[in-house]
Amino acid sequence: MLSVGFRALFRREVLRFVRRPKNTFMPPAITNVLYFAVFGVILGGRIDEPVEGIGYILFLIPGLVVLGTISNAFENASFSIFHGRWNEYIHETLTSPLSYAEMVVAYVGASAVRGLIVGVIVAIVGRLFVPISVENGLFLVATMVVIAALFAGFGIIGGLVARDFDDLTVMNQFILRPLVFFGAVFYSLTMLDTIWQYVSLLNPMVYMVDSVRYGLLGYSDMHHVAPAGYAEFAPYASLAILSLLTAVVIAIDVYLFKIGYGLTD
Repeated sequence: MLSVGFRALFRREVLRFVRRPKNTFMPPAITNVLYFAVFGVILGGRIDEPVEGIGYILFLIPGLVVLGTISNAFENASFSIFHGRWNEYIHETLTSPLSYAEMVVAYVGASAVRGLIVGVIVAIVGRLFVPISVENGLFLVATMVVIAALFAGFGIIGGLVARDFDDLTVMNQFILRPLVFFGAVFYSLTMLDTIWQYVSLLNPMVYMVDSVRYGLLGYSDMHHVAPAGYAEFAPYASLAILSLLTAVVIAIDVYLFKIGYGLTD
C-alpha cells in the first residue's frame, strides 16, 4: 500500500506541471502541429511511402510521440530535482519519513505521467492530420510506460549531475533530441545502405521508436534489418531490454539518493 508521504510527493510533482499547461502542454502541441504541417502535409505529399502501405505522415507519428514523451519525462525530472537543489527545498523531502525508493519512484512516476500525457497529445495532433488505428495496444502501452519511466530515471541523474540550468538544456536539446532524430523518426532503416543500417542499430533510440511504431502501426523495421535469428521477435526483445534498463536506472537513482550525491552540495 502506498504511504501518505509517497502520495503527497507524487501529487505535488504532478500538480507542479498540471497547473502550468501553457508551459508544459501547449508548446509540444504547437510544435507538433508545425512538424505534421511541414513534414507531413507539405513535404509528405511529395515523398513516396517510406514502407509499403504506410503514408509518410502516418510513419512520422510514432517517432514524434517518442520524442515528446522522453523529452518531457526527462525535462520534468531533471528540472524538479535541480530546482529543488537550487532552492534547497529538496531537503524537506530528504528529511521526510520516506524511503529513498519511495522518493525516487514518486519523482519518476510523476515525470513519466507528464511524458505520457505529452505523448498522447502528440498522437491526438497527428490524428487531426491522418486516421490512426492502434494495432498492438497492450504492447504500445507497455512500451510507452517503460520509455517514459526510463527517461524520467535518466532525468533524475541529470538533475543531480547538473551544475546550472544550462547543463539541463544541453542534455535535452543537444543529446536526447539528436539521438531521436537519428533514430529513424523521419525515415525507415530499410532506406539506408546496409552499413548505415548496422550503424543505426548502435543508437538506442532506434529500438524505442521502432517499438512504438510496431505497437501503433504493426510495422517494425527490425523485421527487415535485424539479424535473422533476432528479427522475428525483435520488438518484444527490445521491450524486455528496455524494461531491464529502466529497472537498472531507477536502482542507480535510489543509490544516488542514498549516498546523497548532488543533494548535499
